Amino acid sequence: MLTPNHARRTISEGRAAYGLLNAVPTPWMVEMIGYAGYDFVILDTEHMSTNPESLEHMIRAAECAAITPLVRVPGVDYASITRALDSGAQGIVVPRVRTAQEARDVVQMARYAPMGQRGITGGRTTGFGTLPLKDYLHQANQEVLVVLMIEDLEGLENRDAIMSVPGVDWVLPGAVDLSQSLGCPGEPLHPKVTEAIDALARSCRGLPVEFCGLPRTPAQLNEWHERGTRVFLLGEDRSLLFRHLKSHLASSRSGSAR
Repeated sequence: MLTPNHARRTISEGRAAYGLLNAVPTPWMVEMIGYAGYDFVILDTEHMSTNPESLEHMIRAAECAAITPLVRVPGVDYASITRALDSGAQGIVVPRVRTAQEARDVVQMARYAPMGQRGITGGRTTGFGTLPLKDYLHQANQEVLVVLMIEDLEGLENRDAIMSVPGVDWVLPGAVDLSQSLGCPGEPLHPKVTEAIDALARSCRGLPVEFCGLPRTPAQLNEWHERGTRVFLLGEDRSLLFRHLKSHLASSRSGSAR
């Protein structure tokens, strides 16, 4: 058997799944996030210079800590998507998806026939041949998550068509990039951005597509909970570490001053 997709199972059981974006590309950080109790981690290869061997070790670390490893690839790119999945990722996160055709292309790259045309290989994904190939192909199609990011006005305008593509599992808004496209760069909490993200969330209703909320304030988190959101990306490990380190130092200095 493939390792069950913990995040997918959590949602199917009616519970919320919580994750972090990983920007400190080391296996120990991924393992720590898993042992902290998060359901999924997004390993970033769009903005981080993570080499393929390190990425594979980070995926192994996620498996050891029973956390679902997703990989954010640089874009709609066959080589990047298949390499991430062949390394053992249980899902891909694709940035800057703008059209339904791009969404269809991603699904084709990420799933095996009859759902797609992903290239077939062996290795660690099949337990080096201990899992019969036919069983592996079926299980991989059931377990892998396809997550699309909407990050600009074109993608926002095409959201209904994008999310109607069979095989899309989650949609994730990129608030900072959306702020640029909507004319308020660097303001992810601007009313225009909030309104756009609300529209994206509403478009998911009635579809087998989960809206992934990225709350930036406690009020946003509570609001998404009240709306029935079941997937949450709770920020980035790098920024969380920095804030806690800075706070720890400030409180220590304050104590010594007394």
